[in-house]
Amino acid sequence: MRQVSVAIAQFQPRLNDVHKNLERMSDIIDHICAAQKVNLIVFPELATTGYECGVRFAEFAEAVPGYTVETLGAQCAHYETYLAFGMVVKHKVESVVYDAALLLGPDGAPVGQYHKVHLKPEERPIFRGGFRFPVFHTTFGTLGLLLGWDVAFPEAARVLALEGAEMIVVPASWETPAIAEWQTYLRARALENSTFVVGVNRVGDEYTYAFGGDSAVIGPRGEVLASIGRDEQNRPREAYALATLDLDAVRKSREELQTMQSRQPALYRVIVRNY
Repeated sequence: MRQVSVAIAQFQPRLNDVHKNLERMSDIIDHICAAQKVNLIVFPELATTGYECGVRFAEFAEAVPGYTVETLGAQCAHYETYLAFGMVVKHKVESVVYDAALLLGPDGAPVGQYHKVHLKPEERPIFRGGFRFPVFHTTFGTLGLLLGWDVAFPEAARVLALEGAEMIVVPASWETPAIAEWQTYLRARALENSTFVVGVNRVGDEYTYAFGGDSAVIGPRGEVLASIGRDEQNRPREAYALATLDLDAVRKSREELQTMQSRQPALYRVIVRNY
């Protein structure tokens, strides 16, 4: 068995306040790691800034490594854990910024970053779209990163699975009115690829959006291994949850279901046509 302990950290980023958000994230990491050893902690999309920053995203964008990576990397090194989270990063050209997911290693150094490929219409004037789906090799296995709306596109998760991802990590800022879609996509991407999916959605309200939480860890048969529910008033809440995964279940599920092996790629050419 290749057991991996994963923590999903659902919280409300404070809009336009990187320092406060880093303090809050550090406190959550302390709280999680003080109680037990974990291999991976996951935070939502744009966790360091909030979602509706508009033109201020250019101000908050950081190079990697930079202040945010150094701050959270110190936490990773102290607790010897991996960390995945969303932030805005800048390219060598100052005006080019990406909605990015970062993976930091247990030594505190960046393992890699992913730039969101599928930008929603309101995101396109702000961010440059990514152009590839990398996978990252860790001490416990191979994982891929997606961000928010990416999970609505089955092709994205399939690429990661074909590249060897045993776990797909999805930090998100998913709206409350569409939360049923979020739940369905997480389970579908896990089941159709026989892989683990770790989806972490934020909570809280901003100017025009309310975010629905419902973070969850899904197994390769679509089973819910951990989730964060609502409070007594049925509202999304700040909380974290833990799950222990056996990555060997990915190979076992693929051998039993034969879904991946039964694909017929030669017949799928229409998929890559523009709509």
